[in-house]
Amino acid sequence: MGRRLGSQARRHGEGQLNIPATRLGEASRPEIARHFLALGTEDVRLRFGSMLAPSALEEYVGHIDFDRDAVFGVHDEKLALVGVAHVAFSEDFAELGVSVLPTHRGRGVGAVLLARAAEHARNRFVDRLYVHCLSENAAMMRLAKDAGMTICVDAGEADAFLKLPPADPASVTGEFVEQRLALFDYALKTQAASWRQLAAALRSRGGDKR
Repeated sequence: MGRRLGSQARRHGEGQLNIPATRLGEASRPEIARHFLALGTEDVRLRFGSMLAPSALEEYVGHIDFDRDAVFGVHDEKLALVGVAHVAFSEDFAELGVSVLPTHRGRGVGAVLLARAAEHARNRFVDRLYVHCLSENAAMMRLAKDAGMTICVDAGEADAFLKLPPADPASVTGEFVEQRLALFDYALKTQAASWRQLAAALRSRGGDKR
């Protein structure tokens, strides 16, 4: 399953063989909120199953339990969160919600987030990954289908399940390596952003002198 999801993520990446997905923590609440607030009203409805006001989105983010659940994010070159996956754990399964900004869809971001979430759930000794969404959420339905999830549609809503294999040393090591690579990628993007800001400041200062 892990290899299949990984290959799906790469195939949907249209040549982008490495889209790092970082596990986020408590300090990321503000940027996660900004991500949800950047979604259009229709995207919010499809992601959460109903219309939510900005205050409700901020409340949702404020109640995420980062010790129990897992949140993964994909950052762009400007360090903005363009994709977020929230994995909520219960006793015997994990429920997944995914959102990707419109400008970054069709690049494999959603597939990478789903694969990362499935691997993490597997390593938490959970044997089922579950997605609940509106049946009209074509992007999520396609993502679930491509990942090999079993999909059941009823009364305008859809449930998708993915059976996860038991964790093994390779899956645990793989998740650790992916997180380290994602953190390294974020550090590089942070450094590049700092250099861009410095260059812009120097150009501005030079213009003032003229």
